[in-house]
Amino acid sequence: MLILHHLGISQSERIVWLLEELELPYELVVHTRSPVTSPESLKSQPGNATGKAPFFEDTDENLTLNESGAICDYINYKYGGGRLAPSPSDKNYSEYLRFFHFANGTLQASMSMNMFLDLLNPPEGHPMKEAATSRLHMAFQILNDRLSTNKYLAGETLTAADIMTLYSTSTQRYWGAQINLKDYEHVLRWMKDCSERPAYQRAMEKGDPEMKPLLGAEAPDKSMVAAGGTQSSHWKKSSL
Repeated sequence: MLILHHLGISQSERIVWLLEELELPYELVVHTRSPVTSPESLKSQPGNATGKAPFFEDTDENLTLNESGAICDYINYKYGGGRLAPSPSDKNYSEYLRFFHFANGTLQASMSMNMFLDLLNPPEGHPMKEAATSRLHMAFQILNDRLSTNKYLAGETLTAADIMTLYSTSTQRYWGAQINLKDYEHVLRWMKDCSERPAYQRAMEKGDPEMKPLLGAEAPDKSMVAAGGTQSSHWKKSSL
């Protein structure tokens, strides 16, 4: 049995979407933040003392995994026949690899850096903040340029590279950085295309039914941390 431990409003939404795209049977265990950090229910899982999410179990193989990229590859190749990745002979294979790893290696890392710097509230013009902001916009420009000539990140077909990346351009902005995407029209078009996929919609309804998907240009004016985590309401559909 495949068991996915999903932490609400987190990057583990990637794996819920992956499993839905592959139409695989799985058990979803949803954990609620308390109100910002991982709850004890997630930290108490054997092999996950740090409370990381996603946390994945393959009970048939007596195996557990964290790190969303590793889980994504494991499920896609072991149970999905690799169909959410192009073959090495495909002309888009190198771009698939590039953007699959760009998601966490560059984009998510830059989002997180800006998130933590914003929490420190540096003074206007602080060189570290300016450098981090510039790096973040460069990352979005790379995505925008790629998507200006391709429907998805690895060509005309959705792949695991898209699944890995969408969280960073959408839900992560609840946490930070609160970046406005108005200058990245091709990223916004791609986000719309991804969000209209039935598998994505099923994933969000199963994993985060209360959350208002953050798929437009505007981001909240304050982070989840500043707002009090899950105790706030600005992330909820009911706040519309």
